[in-house]
Amino acid sequence: MATFALIHGGGGSAYDWHLLEAELRDRGHDTIAVDLPVTDPQAGLWDYADTVVKAAGERRDLVVVAHSWGGIVGPLVCTRTPAIALVLLAAMIPSPGETPDEWWKRCSPPSSGIDDHYELYMHDVPRDLAERVQAHDAALNEHMNMDRAIHEPWPLTTWPDVPTRYLLCRDDRCFTPDFTRRHVRERLGIVPDEMPGSHMVMLSRPAELAAYLVDVLP
Repeated sequence: MATFALIHGGGGSAYDWHLLEAELRDRGHDTIAVDLPVTDPQAGLWDYADTVVKAAGERRDLVVVAHSWGGIVGPLVCTRTPAIALVLLAAMIPSPGETPDEWWKRCSPPSSGIDDHYELYMHDVPRDLAERVQAHDAALNEHMNMDRAIHEPWPLTTWPDVPTRYLLCRDDRCFTPDFTRRHVRERLGIVPDEMPGSHMVMLSRPAELAAYLVDVLP
């Protein structure tokens, strides 16, 4: 049995993972999903990582799954836990010394031109489910203040020594496939895995995503 540590993206919450958690548990695995300290203006990147590390406790055989902005946090978690794999899911890939704010300027993901939150992030998620998730996340993050975290240089000098996979979502309108393939090649020097789905694929295709994650296990 493995434990999947699920790290949500910016503006998200642990609730984003609830369907995927059920699928992974049905397959005999454990999961942990925590709310990052996005409302604490004094929280730095290590504070974000340590929120996950604390929740993991003494668990072993940890697979760290980092979504979107969580890609900044996932590699940090891997340096402080006995991780057996890191999966970046439609995620930002940080570079040493680069702040999360600088990532947007340096990597320049193309603008979608889509203003509607549903159409941009979760167009293939059932509307009622999307509305529940959006309402939950908005209430939880009403007082979001990530000022320190987004302006803090990424603290690692090298990528953690853990097997790393990147999963690209082919219907993602936020991090488009062409941009993501280039980003992964330039930052990690690998070819990403791919599956159908929007940026919030954990809500639109939780069973398929669970099957992929289980297959990642050594």
